[in-house]
Amino acid sequence: MGSAAGTRIFVKQTSPVMDDKDEETDTFDPNLPEEGPSAPPPGWLDCVTGYEEHTGGDCTDQICPPPPDFVPKPEDDKNASVPNVMVPTVSEDVARDALLQFVGKKWTYSSKPAKNLIFKELKPFTVYRYRLETFTESRSSTWESEPHTGQCVDGPQNGVSPPPWHVQVSYPPKFTDAIQKVRVPHSSFIKPCHRCHGNGKVRCSHCRGLGLTRCMFCHGSGHSRNRRCTTCHGRGRKRCVSCHGKGYKGCLTCNGYRNLVHFIQLKVTWKNQVFVFTPNRVPEFPLKKFEKVSGEAFFVDENLLVYPIVGFPDREICDASKGAIQNHLLKYSAVSRILQQRQAIELVPLTHVYYAYSGKDYDYFVFGRENKVHTTKYPSSCNIL
Repeated sequence: MGSAAGTRIFVKQTSPVMDDKDEETDTFDPNLPEEGPSAPPPGWLDCVTGYEEHTGGDCTDQICPPPPDFVPKPEDDKNASVPNVMVPTVSEDVARDALLQFVGKKWTYSSKPAKNLIFKELKPFTVYRYRLETFTESRSSTWESEPHTGQCVDGPQNGVSPPPWHVQVSYPPKFTDAIQKVRVPHSSFIKPCHRCHGNGKVRCSHCRGLGLTRCMFCHGSGHSRNRRCTTCHGRGRKRCVSCHGKGYKGCLTCNGYRNLVHFIQLKVTWKNQVFVFTPNRVPEFPLKKFEKVSGEAFFVDENLLVYPIVGFPDREICDASKGAIQNHLLKYSAVSRILQQRQAIELVPLTHVYYAYSGKDYDYFVFGRENKVHTTKYPSSCNIL
């Protein structure tokens, strides 16, 4: 029987397994271009008649002022007259009910004073609110692009592109805000993608097309703490996580289709420009409160252009009308087209209510068609009954 001490054991030495096959190959392609600019460089795009301001490289909207024949001209010495109107009054029952509703929304207020107050005086005020609306249309254009996937292209071969203000659009209801984007007819053409130079892919900027990057654990040395780096298996480089070792990325601009369809996109914006003026007839009442309530419109004037109000008893309303109409005409006709104007005068109810409770005098305001209440002091505000 042989001795156990004489038995020899042989252990086979193996080398580390390389999992990343990409680390064994060189993926660098010198013909693959670096990624180009996100926007076409100047001179890259064709010139389209009527849109010569667009030279490429600038993707911001180019404002298109309306031609002179699209700008309405006001007639001289034309004015608008306003009928007389009666001042509305608020009864004691309405005033009390308005205060009760107001108190009901204040959890620290008691309803007892509102139910048992004694009215001393209800003083109505004549408060007019003037409103001018100018419905405008503005147009701007910019270059846009999309990958060419085989779709039909409406280019110059189909005719000359219409000027910005002759492109047909569907109009929204008057005095409403809206935006519509339209492709200008016959402005499209195909070009190789400027970002990948027509390759459909670009060199990876993270690894510079090599497919490999320096190992972050050993800083490219292949060793860490006098040992072979287990992360990169001693090679000092790893597969690029950005391109997954391919050395290139698909072009995000053309989605790999290599060509782009460039076209001019027209942006049409409709905007209701509003001016509101309310004279300050009662200094104790905050004017901003009127913004939350409606009034009774007793005068409405609508036309392509409206004209200043004359002969109205409140001179401030006449002055506001004249100034606002002039301002809107000068401000908006230079860069947009005025489609319609509307002016109105509303009578906004406002009553100052004086009352007594428990031997003390108080007051509050009832305002608007909604009979809202404003007060700075209310009896027993800290009691809950």
